[in-house]
Amino acid sequence: MCGIAGQLNFDNAPADEALLRRMCGQITHRGPDDEGFYLSGPVGLGMRRLSIIDVVGGRQPQSNEDGTIWIVFNGEIYNFQALHAELEAKGHRFATRSDTEAVVHLYEEMGERCVTRLNGMFAFALWDSRRRRLLLARDRLGKKPIVYALRENGILFASEIQALLQDPRIRRSVSLPALQHYLRLWYVPHPLTMFEGILKLPPAHMMICENGCARLERYWDVDFGAKRVQSEADWAAEALALLDDSVRIRLMSDVPLGALLSGGIDSATVVALMARQMNQPVKTFSIGFDEEAYNELPYARIAANQFHTEHHEEVVHPDAAAVLTSLVRHYGEPFGDDSCIPTYYVSRLARQHVTVALGGDGGDESFGGYPRLRRLQEFSGLNSLRGLLSSRAQSLARDPAPAGALFNRERWGGFMREAAFRLAEIRDPLQRYANQWSVWKSDGTDARSPALRQSGRAGVGLLADAWNRSAEWAPLDRLLYLEMVTYLPDDLQVKIDIASMAASLEVRAPFLDYRLVELLASMPAELKLHGGQTKVLLRRLAAGLLPKEILQRSKWGFSVPIANWLRGEMQPLLRDTLLSPQARQRSYFASNVVEQMVTAHASGARDHGRSLWLLLNFELWAQMLLDNPVNASA
Repeated sequence: MCGIAGQLNFDNAPADEALLRRMCGQITHRGPDDEGFYLSGPVGLGMRRLSIIDVVGGRQPQSNEDGTIWIVFNGEIYNFQALHAELEAKGHRFATRSDTEAVVHLYEEMGERCVTRLNGMFAFALWDSRRRRLLLARDRLGKKPIVYALRENGILFASEIQALLQDPRIRRSVSLPALQHYLRLWYVPHPLTMFEGILKLPPAHMMICENGCARLERYWDVDFGAKRVQSEADWAAEALALLDDSVRIRLMSDVPLGALLSGGIDSATVVALMARQMNQPVKTFSIGFDEEAYNELPYARIAANQFHTEHHEEVVHPDAAAVLTSLVRHYGEPFGDDSCIPTYYVSRLARQHVTVALGGDGGDESFGGYPRLRRLQEFSGLNSLRGLLSSRAQSLARDPAPAGALFNRERWGGFMREAAFRLAEIRDPLQRYANQWSVWKSDGTDARSPALRQSGRAGVGLLADAWNRSAEWAPLDRLLYLEMVTYLPDDLQVKIDIASMAASLEVRAPFLDYRLVELLASMPAELKLHGGQTKVLLRRLAAGLLPKEILQRSKWGFSVPIANWLRGEMQPLLRDTLLSPQARQRSYFASNVVEQMVTAHASGARDHGRSLWLLLNFELWAQMLLDNPVNASA
């Protein structure tokens, strides 16, 4: 596991070693154990290493036998031992027993198509000096990140945005499309970042830079359209066998290993499979909060007791303001998913005992676990509009309008806007999907400037490609695919990667083994969501593994009491940030409306928690990374 950085100058100017070292200095938390550099003419590769496999011999950058191919690699290849044996049989000589070197020799055999043979999470940069070719590649489901900036004379790339900002030529300006998407979806979808000119390499893609240009190429996609027919029992047996193998191959480690345990069905299933494969108790880690509605510790204890784990837990009384400002810098752009905070806390707890942890990420996407999928699948635009009219009629019965005021603007303006909103959803299911995240329609206040509000399809445009690719599939399969190629890599994977690596912890996700993802995509949709029940097949295959208290639990999000925090310990940060002179001078939000929101929320008159959280993250990012021309250390 590493953080990587590098550059290639298309005009053959020498790589800038000082810049490369500054870039790597910004990602030390991703690799606190070691660093390494390769510079030759126009190319520079750098890395920071978290030593996990071949601790002594696995230093990077690594090369082939004659030094013509070099690589910096972030992640883990779980089938590397089989690849070693196969490549040795073809005459390749290995200097290490690391997974990184397997990629180098596989590239010698297959060129850039080597990525199709890799089972793992990865982001790497490979320099082929004979062809003068730079290959950047990212794993199928987006576990590991690469961001890049293309310039007229070359490319700069790294694991995290703040590394790229070490180059003074990077312009610090807001990408308006990214801001529009963030305000609708709570995250910035690939390939955008909040910085104009900095982009994300999409999952399942590679970028080939040669002959003075760069081209993107997709190398994998998941097909929900090709369905297989077999019994539910056979599906359960096949899925369990593959999930069991996915756990097994993720247990390889030369350093201490454990599991993140939330008490939900996904993480508990992973721990159950670990417990029956390991010859020692699984180390498990859980966190909770004083607020009962957010505390999963009782369920985590049930699972820990069931599997006789070495359990560690912590009730968090966080200095949330300090943690948030630190995480904003790590994420490098505004990130609205508040579950990044508990993810960071549980990662920090785990890192006190282990270097690697398995988690339950991806179970919802693969097995159909989100209640919103049921709501979206069952949605009827006409029924939604009928419900709105009924609600308004009941409101009028309780609080009749004064004579002559039935259609006054204040009383009916919101209703008319909401009615138009629902009518638009009837015509456009993709808009309906994007609207589920929107906080502006639900909290009654919209602080966006007129220019931002006029963007009618904000948060939809970059989803349309995925939606259109699935046009021939069943409705639930379309929704599952859309989540898997947008929300999963751009929210969940970003959250866990940045939060865990900020604590120098590697997290592995058995549910995101691409073999399992492909298998479950070929399964009938009713085995995932049926009769209002989510995760139908997962509950069946886990029935012999988990206690009933966990097996029968409904979905419980990994979140924090943001609304309460913004009224309490985080209120000073909220006021000092959103009502600061810097914030008031920006043109993206109406400062008078923001101030009204802060005051109403603090008094308890309204709940603007989600909207204020988005605004707070944006403004903290702007003050730390947009306004500031000099970067502090990560």
